Amino acid sequence: MKIAVSGKGGVGKTTIAGALARILARRGYRVLAVDADPSPNLAMTLGLDPSKASEIKPLAANTELIREKTGVEPGVYGAYFRLSFRVDDIVERFSVEAPDGVRLIVMGRAEQAGEGCMCPANAVLRALMRHLVVERGEAVVMDMEAGVEHLKRGTAEHVDALLVVAEPYRASLSVASHIIRLAGQLGIRRVFLVGNKVRGAGDRRALEELASREGVSLLALIPYDPEIEEAARTGVPPLESARGSPAMREMERMAAELERLLGSGGS
Repeated sequence: MKIAVSGKGGVGKTTIAGALARILARRGYRVLAVDADPSPNLAMTLGLDPSKASEIKPLAANTELIREKTGVEPGVYGAYFRLSFRVDDIVERFSVEAPDGVRLIVMGRAEQAGEGCMCPANAVLRALMRHLVVERGEAVVMDMEAGVEHLKRGTAEHVDALLVVAEPYRASLSVASHIIRLAGQLGIRRVFLVGNKVRGAGDRRALEELASREGVSLLALIPYDPEIEEAARTGVPPLESARGSPAMREMERMAAELERLLGSGGS
């Protein structure tokens, strides 16, 4: 199963992506976690040792890799570069192992001279993203860039499911609505709303109304959990610091439901 996690910045999508990746690994899947956010924090949520996490170089900043694949230096705009190259070796060469056997790869963001620029680094990232979601056999959980830009670029086009994380507040709900509509335009067949930091009946109702209005399923209602907040403050992975908490139990239920909907069994 290939799952992308999206939403407005600050709604908890990285926490949910990291927890989901580890839960799936514990359920028997080989899992590749992809940090596709320009401000990468997935390593911390996965529980990677901070010193090891600090050594990870995002692929977009790996000048030797970009030169090897495209034949030119990153940041060179207007130059001719190879558009055909293999990317099936990148995960094995540049991913790192996180707890529960999850493999992590950090994409980074290519600096662009203009909107839609197809620079060498972007060419590598696009080709790799397609390889990850179309050709590889692991379960893939992608922590996407906040907002909707990744959908405009088509990077989530081939996923099995898009999880749109939203808090029950106007700005977050508005961004979630926009993401859901763009996903529909891209032809993503399975789009699920995930409510986060839900505090009561009013929050639940706001999320249910959004799901009904946009014609998507409300996959999970993750309650506000002070243990999760404390985990984010201290940098301790929520799967360890908040184990058994109401929020973690709902995330575990969500993972089981995704397994039922998208395919069961380890891979």
